[in-house]
Amino acid sequence: MPLETDADGQPDRRMLLQVCVNGARDVAQHPWLSTDATVVAGDTAQAVAAGAGAIHVHAKDERGRDSLEGDDVAQWLRAVRAACPGIPVGVTTGAWAEPDVERRLAALAGWTELPDFASVNWHEAGADEVAALLLGRGVGIEAGIWDSSGLEAWRRSPVRGDCLRVLIELPDEAADVVRGHAEGLIAHVAAEEPGIPILLHGEEGSAWAAFDLAVELGLNTRIGLEDVLTLPDGMPASTNAAMVRAAVGRMPVRRNPGR
Repeated sequence: MPLETDADGQPDRRMLLQVCVNGARDVAQHPWLSTDATVVAGDTAQAVAAGAGAIHVHAKDERGRDSLEGDDVAQWLRAVRAACPGIPVGVTTGAWAEPDVERRLAALAGWTELPDFASVNWHEAGADEVAALLLGRGVGIEAGIWDSSGLEAWRRSPVRGDCLRVLIELPDEAADVVRGHAEGLIAHVAAEEPGIPILLHGEEGSAWAAFDLAVELGLNTRIGLEDVLTLPDGMPASTNAAMVRAAVGRMPVRRNPGR
């Protein structure tokens, strides 16, 4: 998938707010984390109505575990697309769902329903092969950069320049270290591929600080129950939609290229 472009064919620099609706969390952690794709899709639709312009979802098996199997991926993509027509939908390719690289590649090759994009974690074994396979099938790639090892692996990747966007993914860390951590990774990515959009996000303790930094820097970002279960004030988030509403309220200008 090519880079997102504007009406003049230039890279689209407008800010994208993506909702990450479930992640690898145990479904017991929140009422809207469910093994039922239609339940999650309903909450996702409300998040889109609140202002999300793209969706990141983890397909689940019947026991609630992340799945890369074709039937599970198809079921979840169909449910989310039925609830959110016209909104780009992405999925995970995380090695935790299938640690064996060859079996992971076989699962992805067997997908009958294709996402608009998929995240590939470049610190994981097989990242180049996973990305190349999906690019060959017309799926956009979000390059997940968690740390310096992932950054170096992505820097050496033959498909580096073909990525839709780069995800700078910060761990659960104190809010006061987010800026220094993020800006170092951002600078390296921008130096290697200045034309590729960056999406900055955090996890748990770093989630809202990373969101605010992304807004300040004009970067794409995301929020949702995958990354954090609380609102900026520390109160529990009732839904993904509540989190997106809070996020939109922290964005001084709302421009959405994903819709």
